Amino acid sequence: MTDIRGDSAVFVMDDYHVVVDKHDAEGFKHITVDEKYQIGNNINAYGKEHPYHHNNGVRAPHFVQPLGKKHGKNVITPRHDASHSLVDSMETVTLSWENVNVEVKPKNRPCFRGPDPSVVQKRVLRDVYGHVKPGTLLAIMGASGSGKTTLLNTLTSRINSESLSAAGDIKVNGIDVGAGIRNISAYVQQDDLFIATMTVREHLTFRALLRMEQEVSRARRLERVDEVIQELGLQKCQDNIIGNPGRIKGISGGEMRRLSFASESSVLLMAEGRVAFLGDSAGALNFFKEAGYPCPVNYNPADFYIMTMAVVPGNETECKTKIEAICDKFDDTPNAKSVLAENKRVAENPKRTGIIYEEAFSSTSRYEASWLRQFAAVFERSWKTTVREPMVARVRFVQTILLSIVLGLIYLQLDVDQRGVMDINGVLFLMITNMTFTNVFGVLNSFPLETPIFLREYGVGLYRVDVYFLSKCLAELPSFIIIPLIFCAITYWMIGLYATFEAFLVFTGVMLLVANISVSFGYIVSAAANSVTTALAFAPPMMIPLLMFGGFFLNSDSIPVYFIWLEYLSWFKYANELLSVNQWDNIDSIDCENSTSSGSQSLCLYKSGEQVINYLNFDKDNLWLDVGCLFAMLVAYRLVAYIILLIKARKSKQ
Repeated sequence: MTDIRGDSAVFVMDDYHVVVDKHDAEGFKHITVDEKYQIGNNINAYGKEHPYHHNNGVRAPHFVQPLGKKHGKNVITPRHDASHSLVDSMETVTLSWENVNVEVKPKNRPCFRGPDPSVVQKRVLRDVYGHVKPGTLLAIMGASGSGKTTLLNTLTSRINSESLSAAGDIKVNGIDVGAGIRNISAYVQQDDLFIATMTVREHLTFRALLRMEQEVSRARRLERVDEVIQELGLQKCQDNIIGNPGRIKGISGGEMRRLSFASESSVLLMAEGRVAFLGDSAGALNFFKEAGYPCPVNYNPADFYIMTMAVVPGNETECKTKIEAICDKFDDTPNAKSVLAENKRVAENPKRTGIIYEEAFSSTSRYEASWLRQFAAVFERSWKTTVREPMVARVRFVQTILLSIVLGLIYLQLDVDQRGVMDINGVLFLMITNMTFTNVFGVLNSFPLETPIFLREYGVGLYRVDVYFLSKCLAELPSFIIIPLIFCAITYWMIGLYATFEAFLVFTGVMLLVANISVSFGYIVSAAANSVTTALAFAPPMMIPLLMFGGFFLNSDSIPVYFIWLEYLSWFKYANELLSVNQWDNIDSIDCENSTSSGSQSLCLYKSGEQVINYLNFDKDNLWLDVGCLFAMLVAYRLVAYIILLIKARKSKQ
């Protein structure tokens, strides 16, 4: 085994796959390559089962698998069985590239004047070349900023076209497939991103159901999951939840890392966007020795390469001169010329047949699974995540019961008299406010915590945005029905509101609408925010104006005309009107204290429930209008949240 440290990225090529891994200044072990197996995120490689070595704190690798397990489109030719599937295909693949150049696009000047022609474009990659053959591994190493990630993104057609311009000859089996490489590739990022409450088997099953071709039977998919678990040594933890360090206890770091895959062999050394060396590790030592930079005895070669080709602050000119000399020297070596000659030979004998070629130029849907299959798999995962999340089930349930009891004790069995009118109106609005804030803040973490996973899975074509959003909404819906029901059942009868079952049903129905409108509003903030902290900062100031125009703090007739539009966006207004009418409409008389005294007669403000409704400037004829507006807001706010999520997904894909 060879211990390789430093910034690196790895291509793992088997007969039909390439895997790319990136590490940052940490070590991991070399794994011998000779026997086929499929790894964590359905990425195939050749390798005998060996114990996986890792260092604590190592950031997870990311891989690219351009040539085999597909995640997007059906082939041009009709397929009716799994034999014409990438899962069991044994086609060989060579990935080659040369003259790869990437430049940073200059920023446009103000007033639509375009870029400044005097600004020199920064070159990130300069005439980079190389290839990866079937059955080989290639580790890409270099100091930070040497162009490793940009090269990986360019080779897999994942370059940011808004800020970078790329050019070069990138070929699969001698054919320029262009953006079609996305159809036959997967890019597993360096960070471990998993749904913490899923088990190892559930995670792999989810990927198998959505990522394998439609021609593959469910039995074959589950069989493949078993093979992955067996070959990666995950049998003992297959039914354990993955977990999240510091929040949910799960599998160990080593087991989590095995859900991603790391191994190395040949090396591609990069510096300042150029190729400094390409070949085996022994050749690298000899090349640097001949260039006048021998690696000291007992010194880690990877560390030595990176330190030699690093640009030291304050000594930039000398370092860059040294790097240019090393890169120029390698370009003149027989090794470099043989790489270019091999690329030319492959290009002169292109392979235009087989499933790899068909998949690369497929123009059908980027999603492998049907809409219903996507929905079934994503909904099942969302449901399990919701049920298993400890903060959702226990804390919110206990919080609701305690708050309901406290509120009921404070307003215990209110009397319907002059003093009670103010108390009842106050508690009605307080319950609307409590239901709003509880549910808005309850979903602010819904999207920020899962957005990185969602964007990654959407980017590789596992499922659609509407599938994810609908599944999440439906999975979380029961909790936003059960908890408000518990709250209403406790508070309504303890407070002593209008004591008929019909009035209780109306009250409960309105509170359910308020709860789910609040969730919809919370989804808007959650989908728009990039972090939970940001969502928590923006939610309160966005709700306060809606709260002010709910009809309690400010009478409807007193709202300034230039703020009248806010009243119509406030569910507080419609819910408060419905609850007030429901409470007071059937109360014919309200007790007045000392009504025989002429001095006290003036203090009898309300003689009937109708007078209370009129004082609040509410109209009992607005019943169905209010209900319709609440339903419309429920749908509209949720639609806005979906659109925000869709825009973020589309932008991330670009």
